[in-house]
Amino acid sequence: MRNSIFALTIFILSLQSLMGQGVPYQIFDSNGKATSFEKMAKESKKADLVFFGELHNNSLAHWLQLQVFKSLSEENDRLVFASEFFERDDQLLIDEWMAGKITDKNFETEAKLWNNYLTDYKPLMLFAKENQILFIASNVPRRYASLVSRGGIETLDSLSDEAKAYFATLPVAIDMTLPGYEAMRGMMHGAPGNSDYMIQAQALKDATMGESLFESLEQGKQIYHVNGSYHSKEGEGILWYVKRSFPDKKIINIHTVEQDQLDSLDESNASGGDFIIVLPKDSHKSY
Repeated sequence: MRNSIFALTIFILSLQSLMGQGVPYQIFDSNGKATSFEKMAKESKKADLVFFGELHNNSLAHWLQLQVFKSLSEENDRLVFASEFFERDDQLLIDEWMAGKITDKNFETEAKLWNNYLTDYKPLMLFAKENQILFIASNVPRRYASLVSRGGIETLDSLSDEAKAYFATLPVAIDMTLPGYEAMRGMMHGAPGNSDYMIQAQALKDATMGESLFESLEQGKQIYHVNGSYHSKEGEGILWYVKRSFPDKKIINIHTVEQDQLDSLDESNASGGDFIIVLPKDSHKSY
């Protein structure tokens, strides 16, 4: 806890320092034109789904995603919050904590928390709890993604019906030719392991996170989903699965990147999302 408080203090001080030098980030639209947080927030309010593709260890990105969350919640009783940072089999614990049935200590002892939960994700969860906003744990339990990475997607067939409730409905459609998956294969070149199996494990995560949102979409809810940027970059990953079942839903995809300079968008980052948030490479990291 002491380390978490120290890290948060350092982040606040660094943010204040950056603010003294001007806005510590820049937002661009899909045409590469600089825009404002207010414009991004206004467009996001019109969407059925808003994806925030984060950099997991960038504290400034997490602060911004909380500001988006607050903006979306204004006079909005349809909002549902969902995220990759909790796996489906933690949903009962989350529901009990949200309802005040168990303490913070019980929850944080028993749930599978990411290392930077206290500094980067707990503020989001507290905001959801305080404002009675439903939270959906959307990610596949890592044991099943690991199983696929070692033996392929077919290994899921032998699991029990109880286990199958925690990941996307089988058979999982996977397009191995998607650019993001092809890029993943390229990054694995020469590395140990089966690249096809690794891509299938990634697709299982994407498919499970997407399917976790289907019931709320059918109910006409607005969903705010937080995930690693790779899972939503360029409209692929989770978005590919959502669009297959809900092609008419309006999606806003927020993508975050780090650059040496903020005044222009690097060409390599230009197609990341509907809005691209550029953060300084030296912004505070939580790990």
